[in-house]
Amino acid sequence: MPRRHLRVRAADAADSARIHSELDQLRARLEIPGDWPPEVLAEAEQAAATAKLPGYDATELPLFTLDPPGSLDLDQAMHLARRPGGGYRVHYAIADVAAFVRPGGALDAEARRRVQTLYFPDRRVPLHPAVLSEGAASLLPGEPRPAVLWQIDLDPDGATVLADVRRATVRSRRRLDYGAVQVAVDSGHPDPQLTLLAEIGLARELQEQARGGISLPVPEQEIEATADGYRPGYRAPRPVDGWNAQISLLAGMAAAELMLDAGTGLLRTLPAAPESGYARLRRCAHALYVPWPPALPYAALIRSLDPHLPHHAAFLNECTGLLRGAGYHAFDTARGLPAPADPGHAALAAPYTHCTAPLRRLADRWAQEICVALAAGEPVPSWVGDSLAEVPALMAGGERRAHEVERACVDLVEAELLRGREGEDFDAVVVDLDERRPEVGTVQLTEPAVRARCESAAGHHLPLGERLRVRLTRADPATRTVRFAPA
Repeated sequence: MPRRHLRVRAADAADSARIHSELDQLRARLEIPGDWPPEVLAEAEQAAATAKLPGYDATELPLFTLDPPGSLDLDQAMHLARRPGGGYRVHYAIADVAAFVRPGGALDAEARRRVQTLYFPDRRVPLHPAVLSEGAASLLPGEPRPAVLWQIDLDPDGATVLADVRRATVRSRRRLDYGAVQVAVDSGHPDPQLTLLAEIGLARELQEQARGGISLPVPEQEIEATADGYRPGYRAPRPVDGWNAQISLLAGMAAAELMLDAGTGLLRTLPAAPESGYARLRRCAHALYVPWPPALPYAALIRSLDPHLPHHAAFLNECTGLLRGAGYHAFDTARGLPAPADPGHAALAAPYTHCTAPLRRLADRWAQEICVALAAGEPVPSWVGDSLAEVPALMAGGERRAHEVERACVDLVEAELLRGREGEDFDAVVVDLDERRPEVGTVQLTEPAVRARCESAAGHHLPLGERLRVRLTRADPATRTVRFAPA
């Protein structure tokens, strides 16, 4: 599920100190892992110093990475080429975390406890120690690194015709960031690799549309300081963000097909959304003045939106609610673990697995090991088979914690945004009601983009799906509480 990325930019030092103090208290309440145990750090440093490089040398590939500016935990690197006779060849290198993590060791146990990297407005809590995630295991430029290397051949329309994967030693040449790449492409004079990234990304987006898949261009939400307090803003994703995502999805779909053919693997699945979810979105569209004619399919609506527009950006964030049924399904027919009856991912309209972010997500290490073994015609490592059935529950717990972190951070930032504005009236729409108490529900403000609880007087039902003026009655960052009542 796409995350709402939050950055807090405080107006002054006092505001900054207060927000960071509140976030520290939040981390303590949620029991978020803090400092690394000494035995974990010792094992990570030993692994960084002694890890062996794979025998297959692919360092001649001039790979490049594409990440936000300043990122050091670089999971993926790519090289793109045209195939003789038409089509494309994608080389996609993924950090080989298994080269550093000993099954059953202290580092492995700590990763299973953390499950995934957590993101707060002011910092991130990583899955692996920095000596690995930002050092020896990261695909930093100029450094030989162990990697899981995919070669995926595409036809001229971007459809996969061949996929293979193996361990390899790689060396990235360049560390690029999204903004600089977009500027280069927009200038009309990008280098050949970036030209190919745009071509392949667009071709894969057309393939996704043909399948009936939907990629949400979810904006990054920023809370900006102004003279009057805090105000939400959005950074709309660039086209290059989508092209890069398509390369990652390409590897994840190739991995899923490999697993399904072999009868063993770990899929990321998502059932089709219920009609009630679409009904809720229609109410949100109404609230945010997003036209949605009854005959217009949801996928076509999403592609018609401009994430640069604030009301479209807010609506796209609401659309992430349709992805909440996603989960992991482990299967191994030889061990009696059945494959899912429906192995598809509804948002992608294809089977899919997570395998491209092992520095930040636990499950990807299992997926990588399975794919490498299957492609080589070798048995899956025993530690993978013995623990495969445990991974979905581990990931479910980690995702619940990540959702709790996200919700708590959003609540805190929204309370900070509205602090001191009690008694002020806002335009809103009722997007949800309590089935047992219809005087209680949820309102979506049209400006700023806030969702919060609203309670009317007893016996006065809130008008579901209708606009109304609401009055802010409470905005308390200490309890992360925002409350409204009809004005």
